[in-house]
Amino acid sequence: MPRISFSEAFVETLVAHGVTHVFGIVGSAYMDALDLFEPAGIRFISVAHEQNAAHAADGFARISGRHGVCIGQNGPGITNFVTAIAAAYWAHSPVVAITPEAGTAGTGLGGFQETDQLPIFSKITKFQTHIHRPDRVAELTNRALGIALSERGPVQINIPRDHFYTEFDADLPRPVRIEPSAGGPESLEQAATLLADARFPVIVAGGGIITADAGADLARLAGLLGAPVVSSYLHNDSFPAGHPLALGPLGYQGSKAAMHVLAQADVVLALGTRLGPFGTLPQYGIDYWPKNARVIQVDSDRRTLGLVKPVAVGIHGDARLAAADLLRRLAGRALAGAATRDARLREVETRRAAWEQELDALSRSDGTPPSPRRALRELEKALPANAMVSTDIGNICSVANSYLRFEHYPSLLAPLAFGNCGYAWPVALGAKVAAPDRPAIAYVGDGAWGMSLAEVMTAVRERIPAIAVVFNNGQWGAEKKNQIDYYANRFVASELENPSFAGIARAMGADGIRVEHADAIGDALRQAVAANRPTVLELVVNQELGDPFRRDALKKPKRLLPKYAAYSVE
Repeated sequence: MPRISFSEAFVETLVAHGVTHVFGIVGSAYMDALDLFEPAGIRFISVAHEQNAAHAADGFARISGRHGVCIGQNGPGITNFVTAIAAAYWAHSPVVAITPEAGTAGTGLGGFQETDQLPIFSKITKFQTHIHRPDRVAELTNRALGIALSERGPVQINIPRDHFYTEFDADLPRPVRIEPSAGGPESLEQAATLLADARFPVIVAGGGIITADAGADLARLAGLLGAPVVSSYLHNDSFPAGHPLALGPLGYQGSKAAMHVLAQADVVLALGTRLGPFGTLPQYGIDYWPKNARVIQVDSDRRTLGLVKPVAVGIHGDARLAAADLLRRLAGRALAGAATRDARLREVETRRAAWEQELDALSRSDGTPPSPRRALRELEKALPANAMVSTDIGNICSVANSYLRFEHYPSLLAPLAFGNCGYAWPVALGAKVAAPDRPAIAYVGDGAWGMSLAEVMTAVRERIPAIAVVFNNGQWGAEKKNQIDYYANRFVASELENPSFAGIARAMGADGIRVEHADAIGDALRQAVAANRPTVLELVVNQELGDPFRRDALKKPKRLLPKYAAYSVE
């Protein structure tokens, strides 16, 4: 066994797994390993805040399909990761959080930048390892990296900082790739029988379609069955929008066409989706989840099967392999849905056309500044065909769910169930690093922009030509809508006074474009894409608001003390 230093063993293990980029902030806790990154072929991308390092790693992982790696200083640098690692967890993103820890000599003494770093991440990672013996670093790092990809989620590698300066004799393990499966043959046969007997089958295409590269098999299966395809919440890229069977996304501000058609299903094939509760709640007053439908759920995480919606058949399998297996089992079978195929396709076409007509009407305002919906429509028309779009949380960015349509995946990056602000811009930076030949465009509200605008400096310094579209309407829109609906227009902390975001961008060395008229939005986006420079496109829009996120989460307040009587609503 060769003599090797801890840092060498650690870095060589990263390289063996194909790690080419690490996002973080320089810190003394891991400087010995950092010194080896460049000669090992690893580019270190220095950010302004550690949360954004983990978000960028998430964006990199989701676009590349490889590990997204982040690292920071022990203590406060690592606690800054938490929000972004939680977002990566719900996005099933293979982010590797390397968390140097205070040295072993002072463990438990409450020393400088010391905290217990494992419990913090225990509920938002697929696997955690603490390098308690230096000579096991390669073994445990190898295991963590393997689990991140095979179980599709973030992992944590916790390293006492004094270990980096040790040396030992060791052989480096090779990566082991775990081959996925289609699922159990008995459950697949049951699913095939249900689909063959279905008169109105509908497929819900989730994020597992993208991670498994199941698009071609999904399209063939949908075509064989004549099954309309709806996308799960914020996975608008899981099925080509231009396909005749495509109906768009479910969930908040999704497609009415998708919801009306899904409501008619007698069999639902949920392919590569956990059927998250926020993506299946009623929307637009439509309680669209079919109450009597038989549900077939396919997911690579067995714990999600039947968790949110009762299932007739649960298949623990890879979305691509399961779809291909179902195609083989259905080939040559008589399909009950063949008799209703033409009527079903007419229903799809009619619902699609009606929803498009409604969207056109909603997006037609000619005022200055334009409405958010008009701005989103103009952006949709100007988006390059190969664009990657990341969206923040918030009122306008969530309304964008109606307008984001893609023909290829992976193209849409959203915070999904975690729903945190400050997500879109750093994720766009990581996506652009992963796919430098594709435009990376972030949709961000003016409130959330305050959490991530410092990363414009990162984009300039690291020469990452991503584009931030910042919707400037002077308000925390989602929360202001709650104050309108529930608190009689008493606006507390929901109104903003903003500077010129385009001007700040120019001061940072990026391009800054401010647009106040709807007819200039498309040209401004095309200009930003053509410039291929870090750009902030500031869109001034009016204060029109969409429906609130969670009508089920708030109630009209009651004020019982006399001194608050004037504030009583009920």
